[in-house]
Amino acid sequence: MKKSDITALLLLGALWGASFLFMRMGANQFGGMALAGVRAIGAAICSLPLLLSRQRVAEMRIHWRSISLIGLVNSALPFVLFSYAAESLPAGLSAIFDAIAPLLVAASGWVWLGEKLDAPRAAGLMIGLAGVVWLIGGTMGFGHGGAAVGWAMAACFGANICYTFGAHYSHRRLREVSPLSVATGSQLAAAVMLLPFTIWLWPAKTPTIQAWTAMFGLAAGCTSLAYVLFYRLLARIGSTRATSVLYLIPVFGVLWGAMFLGETVTVAMAGGCAVILLGVALTTGMLRPRAAPTASLETAEAEP
Repeated sequence: MKKSDITALLLLGALWGASFLFMRMGANQFGGMALAGVRAIGAAICSLPLLLSRQRVAEMRIHWRSISLIGLVNSALPFVLFSYAAESLPAGLSAIFDAIAPLLVAASGWVWLGEKLDAPRAAGLMIGLAGVVWLIGGTMGFGHGGAAVGWAMAACFGANICYTFGAHYSHRRLREVSPLSVATGSQLAAAVMLLPFTIWLWPAKTPTIQAWTAMFGLAAGCTSLAYVLFYRLLARIGSTRATSVLYLIPVFGVLWGAMFLGETVTVAMAGGCAVILLGVALTTGMLRPRAAPTASLETAEAEP
């Protein structure tokens, strides 16, 4: 990869990691639903210049049903669930939970879609699951944290389930559609879906300037700009390398939470994050065990 691509990848990881910081900063003042709605509406407004392309408008008109469904499961519902979780969970912990999406995608593809899962990937699933259990056990600890924390964790899992369905659905139904058309159309659809709930559940007390600043960063930087950056990376370096950003999100999420909110990084968080990322690396094929020396020797001897 070129240095510019590595820089863009780091910037993307920093932006998506910062989304958990901004949600934590704004969730208690806006409320989970209103924050999610303003995020989607703001991102849709920022994405309007992308509609100047006739190709994108035509694609959205043809595939509007599928794109709208992606807007629901990849934007609207996860925005609401993660914003709700941000009212109770530290930003770093929410970011770590976001790393389980590739595990769920691989597991569901294996169980329901008949996709093949070799030994390293299966081991990765088990390791990732162990990391999640470790993280939950260390965080909850003998009933520690109360029901609010438990429901917040459940919301994070729900958001990742939405992402899992969206990944499989878009791969099957929208493979031939321009990624930017899907991104733009899905944000517009999410904004329309969340608008009435945003108005209905708007906070009685006006949010502070700090909360509005967090919302603007969430909508413009972590959603609109981040999606454009991600799809440009997909075109330049391919999906395998581009999705390596998933390993950066928890790191930046924990870092921003510690730097700007003074969040404590516990042993359970650090250990659970490391184990989950190891599982993700194996499951996605980013980390492959070396072949046994005997097998390598036999291969070398067989070659002419």
